[in-house]
Amino acid sequence: MTAGSPRPPASIYVVGPFSMGYVDFYTFLIPLYGLSLGLDASEIGILVGGRSILALFLSIHIGVLMDRFGTRRVTLFFVWTGMVLAPLFPLMPGFWTLLLLQLVSGAAVSFAWSGAQTLIAQIAEGDAGAIGKFSFFARFGSTTAPMLAGAVWDFGGAWPAYLLGALWGGVLTIALLRTPEAEIFGSRPGDGSRRARFRARDVLPRASDYINSFLLIAIPAVALSMAVISMRNTTYSIQTSVYVVYLDRIGLVGTTIGALFATVEIASGVGSLFAGRAMRWGDPQRTMLSGTVLSILLIAVTPILGGIFVLLLFSQAVRGWLEGVIQPVILSVQARSVGRHQQGAVVGLRQTGQRLTSIIIPPLMGGIADRWGLSESFFILGAFMLLLCVPLALITRRAARLAATREIEPTPAD
Repeated sequence: MTAGSPRPPASIYVVGPFSMGYVDFYTFLIPLYGLSLGLDASEIGILVGGRSILALFLSIHIGVLMDRFGTRRVTLFFVWTGMVLAPLFPLMPGFWTLLLLQLVSGAAVSFAWSGAQTLIAQIAEGDAGAIGKFSFFARFGSTTAPMLAGAVWDFGGAWPAYLLGALWGGVLTIALLRTPEAEIFGSRPGDGSRRARFRARDVLPRASDYINSFLLIAIPAVALSMAVISMRNTTYSIQTSVYVVYLDRIGLVGTTIGALFATVEIASGVGSLFAGRAMRWGDPQRTMLSGTVLSILLIAVTPILGGIFVLLLFSQAVRGWLEGVIQPVILSVQARSVGRHQQGAVVGLRQTGQRLTSIIIPPLMGGIADRWGLSESFFILGAFMLLLCVPLALITRRAARLAATREIEPTPAD
């Protein structure tokens, strides 16, 4: 924590794991329920991807609503929506009704997680140490939710599993109610300010809100951090697509592959605790860009490691640690680059970019692998991403020079 930053309440660190786990809980259950209904692989794939469709188009709108009406207030609405819809899943007998439910429920739990990220950014005022601590605890949710959901599914099937999902939302509700709304939404005596009243027409997205949100990219720090987090998300998309195929091709079994994935998560959680120090190591923009370059290199050289498990494990551990450090730094840079009344908008903008890369990169990577070969696809996409880092590095260097020049320029009073 920096000297001027407020100390977030302990309850926000409970919101972290339960909001992130809220997404993973339902993401884990939908393939199992689809298989129990006898759906084929393509239908299950559509159900899994369906949760991101509404979020792709509405993340900015929901973020603006959080800025306008209060982050905690809007987040609670989506938490409760997920709780109400959870018991409906076992009642859905076919693909189309299940897809419709998944579209709404998936968006609701995604917006609950976005709200949690917005809330910590507002309460901590962009402090990287607090955001890193929040990210560390959030990892516990993403780790324990699938295991708990799987155990309950094995014990009793869909009904108890989805009811537990509703109970999970209940715990998240309690944590949110124990967490105060950001001060910008509180009433301040004497200034005559009032919280905006919600009207029915506010449900509909406004073109002006989207335009104003995209205009945030004109802020150099926001533009750079958006580019960096898109590249970071690209490495994750590679890991969840052709990386798994490659490991399977070289003879690694499912347990070993799972261990490599778990290593990334554990190392990322540990790395997030170093985010506050990373902000003090030097220019945070240069730190997050250099860390991203190293992450790209580590995933791109996977075929060179020759399938040696120890090397693969070491590569995953280092990459996970780097990405754990980088993520809170990115969130901190974005949070400090915009006003506190725009935190929801910038989170929505970030979520939109992340979902877009998640949709584009896996099929692109698969097409490259089919055309030039599986191993070659790592080198091709890795080289392309590194080339994209060159102009980003030049922009970062120029921005640093301009900032240094402004610091040494004499003021008129001098």
